[in-house]
Amino acid sequence: MPLPDFIRAFPSVAIPFPDEVVTTNVLRSDAGLAVFFTFHRDMDLPFHSHKAQWGTVLAGEIEFTIGGETKTYRAGDSYSIASGVLHGAKIKAGTVALDIFEEPDRYPLR
Repeated sequence: MPLPDFIRAFPSVAIPFPDEVVTTNVLRSDAGLAVFFTFHRDMDLPFHSHKAQWGTVLAGEIEFTIGGETKTYRAGDSYSIASGVLHGAKIKAGTVALDIFEEPDRYPLR
């Protein structure tokens, strides 16, 4: 599911993964950061934690392990990760997700 041109025109953020694997388009406010992630290749997201995050899968599939519980999320499914909870994921190529982060500076803008 390709994002519309006007969303793809939003700025990207600096993340520790190459653009060949995942690209980003963001909206930032003083209250939080909204990031559209488009995964071009399968990706294993290492376990990590940060402040609260809420997300929804727009297309594709994510196998998330959140706080020790593993669940597969598909288009239309949403997830919520409380602040400080350890999580990681296996993300399939073609997945598009929207994640909202409590931290407005979770990732710096490019």
